[in-house]
Amino acid sequence: MPKVTVDGAEIEVPAGATVLQACELAGKEIPRFCYHERLSIAGNCRMCLVEVKPGPPKPQASCALPATDDQEIRTDSAMVKKAREGVMEFLLINHPLDCPICDQGGECDLQDQSVAYGRGASRYDENKRAVTEKYMGPLIKTAMTRCIHCTRCVRFSEEIAGVDEIGALYRGESMQITTYLESAAKHELSANVVDLCPVGALTSRPYAFEARPWELKKTLGIDVSDALGSNIRIDSRGREVLRFLPRINDDVNEEWLSDRARHCADGLTRRRLDRPWIRKGGKLVAATWDEAFAVIAKTTPGPSIAAIAGDLLDCETMFAAKALLGAMGSTLLEGRQTGLSYDTSNLAAVNFNSTLAGIEEADCILIVGSQLRHEAPLVNVRIRKAVKRGARVFVVGPHWETTFPTEFLGDDAGMLGDLPNSVGEAMAQAEKPAVILGAGGLARGALGPLLALASEWNLVRDGWNGFNVLHMAASRMGGLMLGFAQKGGIADIAAAEPKVLLALGADEVDFSAFAKSLKVFIGHHGDKGAHAADVILPGAAFTEKQGTYVNTEGRVQFSEKAVFAPGDAREDWTILRALADTLDVSVGFDTFEQLRGAMIAAVPALGNEGLASYGSLPKPRKAAKAKGQIGYPIVDPYLTNAVCRASPTMQRCSAELYHGETFAEAAE
Repeated sequence: MPKVTVDGAEIEVPAGATVLQACELAGKEIPRFCYHERLSIAGNCRMCLVEVKPGPPKPQASCALPATDDQEIRTDSAMVKKAREGVMEFLLINHPLDCPICDQGGECDLQDQSVAYGRGASRYDENKRAVTEKYMGPLIKTAMTRCIHCTRCVRFSEEIAGVDEIGALYRGESMQITTYLESAAKHELSANVVDLCPVGALTSRPYAFEARPWELKKTLGIDVSDALGSNIRIDSRGREVLRFLPRINDDVNEEWLSDRARHCADGLTRRRLDRPWIRKGGKLVAATWDEAFAVIAKTTPGPSIAAIAGDLLDCETMFAAKALLGAMGSTLLEGRQTGLSYDTSNLAAVNFNSTLAGIEEADCILIVGSQLRHEAPLVNVRIRKAVKRGARVFVVGPHWETTFPTEFLGDDAGMLGDLPNSVGEAMAQAEKPAVILGAGGLARGALGPLLALASEWNLVRDGWNGFNVLHMAASRMGGLMLGFAQKGGIADIAAAEPKVLLALGADEVDFSAFAKSLKVFIGHHGDKGAHAADVILPGAAFTEKQGTYVNTEGRVQFSEKAVFAPGDAREDWTILRALADTLDVSVGFDTFEQLRGAMIAAVPALGNEGLASYGSLPKPRKAAKAKGQIGYPIVDPYLTNAVCRASPTMQRCSAELYHGETFAEAAE
């Protein structure tokens, strides 16, 4: 490990580290615009200049200079200070200096570094150049005159997202950053370039002119738009959530966020349920809480009561529902709304065992029935890294536009019993082989055959478990830990013909199978579940309550309450607690703390943040062969849940980016 001296202090740095990284290890702040830890080194902005001996007597870009033994690095010399002031002066030559009307104001790298490292005055009085605005779609607002050509957006699109949609045109002073033919950026991670942009050239179009950062309350939350459990920051003002931003968690989402997760926030204030409703004469009419509860009590359900958990639900709500049904003598619990009925007796068999970060180390991957870019965009990013390291990828399922070299084997699930020899040989020779089973494969009975292949290919080895199931619902693993699963899935619930059906935010259920049941919808949006309900009890969205979530790799995470629910809506657990009084049963808790304590006592793993342990994979036993054509369950990646369907931004993305509709500009 090389030893270097930074401003007089000697430190040891890892082999291959750059001078910039060495300075940061020494506790020195190095200004930069183009350098980013997760992107390739460009050396464009020259803001990270330092003085290095031995070497030429001039400032050098620390981001592109390797740290070597016996280097003497100065970050605070007069030469470095003058050089940085000069670079900043050059960067501001053409910048419009329109901070008061720029959405980046208050969280802008250019602002911060010009104050810390700039001269405070410019010697240039020539006219500034102007650049025409570009159209990059409904999520990205451009002001390209502000662009300093750091190329972070270009490198992100090419290296992380794997989509060559943004690039540079022309040379010298005429250089411009734009999308191909100035069309919309269509990939599912496009809005991350807004976070990467160090100036105000790329800002959030839906959030434009909404608020300043110092006006916002910042709350730590968990994204529920997919099963990854991405860490987010919920920014709110008053009772309204204005935006979601990613938080850094290298084990889960690194520092990226899918467009669906980032921009569904405006759906939280639209089509909300804010009062109870009762169906009378085929029409829903507004009611009081007492009237709604009276209708439910009138049915005297006894043990003939069932609960179906929706995709966005927290563990506390599911545990409260289980406690209520247990007190009534019922075990009719289910969370797989769309009819899946795979075996859940061993949760290791339905977990993403490699972990999200660990899948990057796989050197041969078989994907069965999963369209990753729709179901889990950030898993697709991880697999791109594995492919860059030399991994081979095979897919069983319909063709989709991957962002890495892939061998598609066909879409017949039956082929799992007769895969090409090349697949078996590649898996046998791999040091860390992995399979990823998605919802499309689960629906065709692929779990059993893949467990058999896992044993044949020796997927579980010392320090490695390559068997993975990729869920799509944020509530799925938590629900399975709490027992929200019937042997026959939702069909078993329908066959029991319960007097009362509690739909806990369940919007994807086929309610026609429950024609004889009193359908009670406890949720937050007037979506599919509310349309089918006989009684509606308004609940709280995920930003309006504390909650525990378990992601697809079995990672337990906690989300905080950001805002209050609107109108007469209440947190879901309080509705279930009040319903217990109406039905004259005891559930054993009166406060949220008591509820969480009871839940942790029943399932201790839910009290410890981090990966839960599910034991080892079950031994393969003879199972029915998978059969049928595999299909992907997500019809529209922008409209996957009630919040997204209520979001104007997601509706626009669906229409323009997914379905190809055109929208006229104001001048047209």
